[in-house]
Amino acid sequence: MSDEKTILVIGTFDTKSDELRYLEDRISSQDGQVMTMDVSVLGDPEQGTHISKHEVAAAADSSIQQAIDSGDENTAMQIMSRGAASLTHQLYSQGKIDGMIAMGGTMGTDLALDCARALPVGVPKYIISTVSFSPIIPADRLSADIQMILWAGGLYGLNSFCKSSLSQAAGAVLGAARAVEPPTADRAVIGMTSLGSSCLSYMKALKPALEQRGFEVAIFHATGMGGMAFENIAASKGFACVMDFALPELGNLMVGSVINAGPDRMLNAGSAGIPQIVAPGCLDLIDFAGWQEIPGRFQDRPFHAHNRLIKSSALNDEERRESAREIGKRLSNSSAPVHVILPNQGIEEWDKPGGPAHDPDGLSAFCDEMRKAIRAPVEMSEIDAHINDQAFVDKALEILDGWIADGTVNSNT
Repeated sequence: MSDEKTILVIGTFDTKSDELRYLEDRISSQDGQVMTMDVSVLGDPEQGTHISKHEVAAAADSSIQQAIDSGDENTAMQIMSRGAASLTHQLYSQGKIDGMIAMGGTMGTDLALDCARALPVGVPKYIISTVSFSPIIPADRLSADIQMILWAGGLYGLNSFCKSSLSQAAGAVLGAARAVEPPTADRAVIGMTSLGSSCLSYMKALKPALEQRGFEVAIFHATGMGGMAFENIAASKGFACVMDFALPELGNLMVGSVINAGPDRMLNAGSAGIPQIVAPGCLDLIDFAGWQEIPGRFQDRPFHAHNRLIKSSALNDEERRESAREIGKRLSNSSAPVHVILPNQGIEEWDKPGGPAHDPDGLSAFCDEMRKAIRAPVEMSEIDAHINDQAFVDKALEILDGWIADGTVNSNT
């Protein structure tokens, strides 16, 4: 990419021409270059764009007429989404853009999310939306480093409120394109999941040990968005190996909590052929958003308010057995080696004797079901230790070292 940064501006230039042209002007006023993409269906913009709506539809192996003839706005916009995402990826691969920005309501945001996911981590991707941060946007639609700004007062026409949002976004995407340090490829990366070190502490010992072996280590906070980013990067084959040791997002998904990473949690590394070392850290807990109404079936369980954003309860015995079966099911389809570590003395700091989550019967039920659920070719090592003990770290390193020795994992990129 050259020092002169080019930003792809995406939107429906038939209905939001004034807003998009204002955004284009703000980027240009800061000496940025702009490439425009029209994703309209019914109307035509007053001024031409660099990429027309016809080119967008053609990139989806369709046409504007087919989109119109569908008679359904959702079908039509999905045609445009496929084409826009394909062209966004192509433009970046050809070195023609350094970042993207898109704007819209629910329809435009739906399309913009696909375009953002078409770009790798490290490429600035901004969405100006009337539904930014809304719970209607599921975690699995978000790219790992997406940025969003609420389009205040921007549903129809320019005004001082929405100009404030648009001008901030213009400066943000261009500034990010100039300042970003994209991920380097000089070391192989191990992706690890965890929670705060007061709950899961293995990362303190594992990170320096892995770095001594030549790896870069990226640790993801398994509270929904972190797992989403982890899965997103795994899907693009961004890891040499994963140490997926914190799984509360899977349990949350199964019981209906919004603090989940989407339905593809624990699936992308296996599909991408990435070796996995897995452990069930914190899978005994259920996390709920601080604002979320607790479902009635959990009302009789003890709760802990971690802070104003998150509160936790616990899975019962049958739910733990169900989660063990789901782990086995999700790992069974992996196209690369998988090794599960089962620490039978506990899976998070608070389940130790005397702790608020101590439940030996629940842990026993989970371990019993794991022994049944994990089947070859997936391997499992049961250790008589807690997940926060040194024995767990030693076992994880032993498995990794074996994979390095036999060529399953390479510390070189």
